[in-house]
Amino acid sequence: MPRSHQALVLVQKMVKSPPLKALSLLNSSTIHGLQHNHESLSFILHHILTSNMLSYAQSLILQILSGRISSPVFTPSSLLHYLTQTRSNLDSNHVHLYEAIINAHVLSQLPEQALFYLNMMIDKGLVPGPYTFSKLLGCLIKSNCFEKACAVFNEARGKVQMDVYSFGIMIKGCCEAGDLKKGFELLVQLEEMGFSPNVVIYTTLIDGCCKIGDIERAKELFHEMGELGLVANQYTYTVLINGFFKKGLNKEGFELYEEMGRNGVFPTIFTYNCIIYEYCNDGRTTRAFDLLDEMRERGVVCDVVTYNTLIGGLCREMRVWEAEKLVDQMKRVGISPNLITYNMLMDGFCNIGKLEKASNLFDRLKSIGQCPTLVTYNVLIAGFCRVGNSVQASDLIREMEERGISPSKVTYTILIDASVRSGDMEKAFRIYYSMERAGLVPDVYTFAVLIHGLCIKGNMKEASKLFESMSKMHLEPNDVIYNTLILGYCKEGSSYRALRLLQEMGQNGLVPNVASYSSTIGVLCKDGKWTEAEILIKSMTESGLKPSISVYNMISQAKNNS
Repeated sequence: MPRSHQALVLVQKMVKSPPLKALSLLNSSTIHGLQHNHESLSFILHHILTSNMLSYAQSLILQILSGRISSPVFTPSSLLHYLTQTRSNLDSNHVHLYEAIINAHVLSQLPEQALFYLNMMIDKGLVPGPYTFSKLLGCLIKSNCFEKACAVFNEARGKVQMDVYSFGIMIKGCCEAGDLKKGFELLVQLEEMGFSPNVVIYTTLIDGCCKIGDIERAKELFHEMGELGLVANQYTYTVLINGFFKKGLNKEGFELYEEMGRNGVFPTIFTYNCIIYEYCNDGRTTRAFDLLDEMRERGVVCDVVTYNTLIGGLCREMRVWEAEKLVDQMKRVGISPNLITYNMLMDGFCNIGKLEKASNLFDRLKSIGQCPTLVTYNVLIAGFCRVGNSVQASDLIREMEERGISPSKVTYTILIDASVRSGDMEKAFRIYYSMERAGLVPDVYTFAVLIHGLCIKGNMKEASKLFESMSKMHLEPNDVIYNTLILGYCKEGSSYRALRLLQEMGQNGLVPNVASYSSTIGVLCKDGKWTEAEILIKSMTESGLKPSISVYNMISQAKNNS
């Protein structure tokens, strides 16, 4: 029997079959290579939609778009054109057909085609449901078409059904794009349409505020939720706790974590990782390990981030051997160490002078198929530079470049620092100029290293020139650079320049350290300027720094000698 006739017989069987049986017969015919045409597939889709089986219709269109169902007598676009143009009665099945087509394109990550059929549907006076419309908006945003999603959202108002979910997707897109103002405008529009914002929308906006550092607005939203009777969930608490920590508000972060527990909201893995990171950052790794035990008791599965955070905390406390044992433990529970794990361990061993151990770890990660990154090489290069092994550092740079990895400004700064430590400022500047020739722009840390080297050599004229050149590059000096220069000027007895930099630090919102204050006061006293020294000691105490007895003695002696 010819294949075309077989297909015709099969379609006739489908007419008499329930929708699921019809779909089964279609799949069977596809397997046997029977050729369908526009009419046969149109019939099957209509048969399925009449039975209100939208998901099966969507699945069928997906198979057509992916090429799993194909025929030389049609293309996906010609079939869809046939389906959408041949039917004149615009009933509910026609709405479902368009929705199935749009959703299939969304699932296939084809937002432009999905949008084409949405517009066609609207032009015919058909109203898409909120689910279909929301899915399309989400697809546009995921495809980095946020502006287009905004335009579609605005143009479709009054033409499609919208719900809280549609607004939620757009508000999330606004937050991800950093357009928080637009997000809050949508919140107002949502309420004007008679919808009530849900916990997800509030959590999204709180997260958006935290990411741009507007912690006060985030707190207001959190309290507003409570006033509306909305109960904060694990994600709401987690984003706000994380926001507090990033803003340096550790006390508020830990208090909110405790409130979370009192309200019976259990932490997620993300909450635990956030708290553990902060404990490790504060040097309280013992408390971090207590949380690890708590996680196990509650059945919260640790991930590689949890272990890496703890390993990093131990390495910062120079407890590198314990960190290595923790790596063995994570392997035993089925978590594989990643490149970050190895980088932290290598850095830890470099910091305690165990370069051979760090090199062994480097060889091990390569042997298991992990590719070293620029960070990996920088860790080892810095380690060998610190112990003065320039040969090994050069070998690593050569190997890095052979792998196609170019040195970064961090790499150059490490090499400059090594030259400064060895007292070779000429070499330090040769590396600095090589860095510029490579097209890399030095940062604050590069300048800090060079200025430190010049100040050690007593070359304050060149240090000052370098300091002034930073403003031309739109770089703001940090407190380290200011303190370095102040000490340099104090060593050469220039109280005027030291005092001027101290005042400049205050104007820039930076706090001088005890050494800067004490040294400047000392030089002022030597110059007999005890009045200026007394003003400075007052400024020091107001900054929360405690002057030593010797500083007070210097001022007393200066007064007596005047």
